[in-house]
Amino acid sequence: MSDTNAIGLHQNSASQLAEKLNVLLANYQVFYMNVRGYHWNVKGPQFFELHAKFEEFYTDLLTKVDEVAERILTLGHKPVHAYSDYVAMAQIGEDKDVHDGEACVRGILKGYQTLIELQRDLLAAASDADDEGTASQASDYIREQEKTVWMLNAYLG
Repeated sequence: MSDTNAIGLHQNSASQLAEKLNVLLANYQVFYMNVRGYHWNVKGPQFFELHAKFEEFYTDLLTKVDEVAERILTLGHKPVHAYSDYVAMAQIGEDKDVHDGEACVRGILKGYQTLIELQRDLLAAASDADDEGTASQASDYIREQEKTVWMLNAYLG
């Protein structure tokens, strides 16, 4: 039996990366639902601006959910796919009944900060495992989300 998977990574390393990716996937899924809820429920003077911006965010998050799940499959493992598992695994908690625009933005900011932290850990592990595919994906997400964090902080003043 081979010590490597279909893409040439050591089985043990791929398994560890898949675990980290499943945790990331769980956080993305809970965060996606939070942002979707902000989009639906935001009220106040910035409604039109925030409603549109939140749609941009959740559309991007949904794309990343799929990309993370597909990376887990590429590593030869199974993505978690039950919402109960997502809630149990995620560091990002469900944010219910939030409608104040500033509170919504703060929830999004906190979510992105959590994702960045998880992705930095994933990036380090992927680099140690010589997994360029996972490292590149994490790096791209970090770069993009760091800019979003800067913009959200600027919005909040």
